[in-house]
Amino acid sequence: MSEPVSETDNLPGPGPRVRVILLTGPSGSGKSRLAERTGLPVLPLDDFYKEAGDPTLPLLADGSAVDWDSPDSWDAGAALAAIERLCTRGSATVPRYDIAASARAGLRTLDLAGSPLFVAEGIFAAEIARRCARLGLLADTLCLRNRPLTTFRRRLLRDVREARKPVPFLLRRGWLLMRAEGGIVARHAALGAHACGRDEALARIARLRTAAGAGAPRLR
Repeated sequence: MSEPVSETDNLPGPGPRVRVILLTGPSGSGKSRLAERTGLPVLPLDDFYKEAGDPTLPLLADGSAVDWDSPDSWDAGAALAAIERLCTRGSATVPRYDIAASARAGLRTLDLAGSPLFVAEGIFAAEIARRCARLGLLADTLCLRNRPLTTFRRRLLRDVREARKPVPFLLRRGWLLMRAEGGIVARHAALGAHACGRDEALARIARLRTAAGAGAPRLR
């Protein structure tokens, strides 16, 4: 297993001027909210889900439905290409994804506006951490962790509020994810992510901003 990449290993030296902070963690762990609080540009990696009907989508063990919690439901190649373009060119055209419809809802341009760092957040972010490191794009990989019951509550409230899927499905999925949460965090850590709570994650990102000359974060 490769050694995890530290939070400052990839900032100095040659290569792209911009670096990415990958932010992962179980669904409902607070990734999107934390990413917004940093004041950095944010690339939502959930926008790179495959669309319903894609023949490569994985199924649940009983074959009853798509397993949207499998990394195989996500287009890692497209996500990595967008990150590489942002790091080398400072802007990229990225998809908008409608989770309720399991389909892309259009495109948008993400412009970093000169920022030397940006956050790419999503439940599969750690899957591309080593590839980002090999390309010299990576500043840090963080995995948010909470108490499983806290994550379950936050996830359910969010998914019901956004009408992501029918409530019975959300309850079944939430129960399964709560039981699997420890294993999910362990997998992300094995892929090179540093597992931590919100405050530690914000502190690490603040140090990265200082090292990159980005100034103090505009916490919200």
